Amino acid sequence: MSARRKLRIIHIADESLRPGFSNTPPAPRIGWSPSDLRREISNRNLELAEHLPHESTYGELPSILYQDTDGHHGNFLAASYRRICAAPDWSRRLEKCYTANRRVPRAQDRKRRELDCAHSSDALLMNIFCYPGVTSRRPVCALLGVEPGLRPEFGIRVQTPCAPGLSDRTEIDMALGRVFAEAKLTEGGFQSARRELVSRYIGVDEVFDLGELPASPEVYHHYQLIRGILAAHHYGRSFLLLCDARRADLIEDWYCIVRTVRCCEVRARIMLLTWQELGATLPTKLQMFLRERFGIAGRACGSDLRPGP
Repeated sequence: MSARRKLRIIHIADESLRPGFSNTPPAPRIGWSPSDLRREISNRNLELAEHLPHESTYGELPSILYQDTDGHHGNFLAASYRRICAAPDWSRRLEKCYTANRRVPRAQDRKRRELDCAHSSDALLMNIFCYPGVTSRRPVCALLGVEPGLRPEFGIRVQTPCAPGLSDRTEIDMALGRVFAEAKLTEGGFQSARRELVSRYIGVDEVFDLGELPASPEVYHHYQLIRGILAAHHYGRSFLLLCDARRADLIEDWYCIVRTVRCCEVRARIMLLTWQELGATLPTKLQMFLRERFGIAGRACGSDLRPGP
């Protein structure tokens, strides 16, 4: 059973090794745009935050920023937040600055943090993986392809080899055993980078077919996926993308990058998992949190892809 579930999240890698398999991405699917999902999450949290300390940003799509009050935080499950605050390496992640502070009323009053925001993929990630017992659950570990009982690390910096005189300090959202994970929720995409910036990585042309990477004359697209895969390759790890099943655009971007990976061994360690698939393996309280805050119900990748009215 665990082997079958592991195959499910690396379906692109394994299927690409079969005779006759085409690396061409499937036809585009109808999904939610980043603004669709932001609107969904904002509407849910505007109602949920009514009796909790919070702020709303300016704009047509307001973000909800929760506040810590006496050791309780509206953006976190109590059990997860207690464990985060008790661990110095985890609690440092809470200090990550909120980049849209200028859109908050009385912006100079206090420091806002990225993980205060209801749209934060980092907060979602930590809510799940800091919850007691989650990394010891066999269904979760089978999905991730890791042994039970590992302790996650968040926001770690890894150094990927570059041309002489240059350096790279890639940030990994989460490392769990031999898995590097990139978490996405309402983010617009995977960013772009100048061609010369990508070309500086040692061995990039051995991992990727550079002529097939999505690009314009000046830049390569989906840079976060490219550098994450390179970092995982350098450290002998797997690379996992965690995203919402409703974000068909991010899933298609993932396909576009995976098909350019030259090495079968590297491709077999590149994985995709949706919050919906992960949610189906989590404790009931976590499942309720995902459903209430984000509209994430435990279901397979590719379902519930149409935005609501």
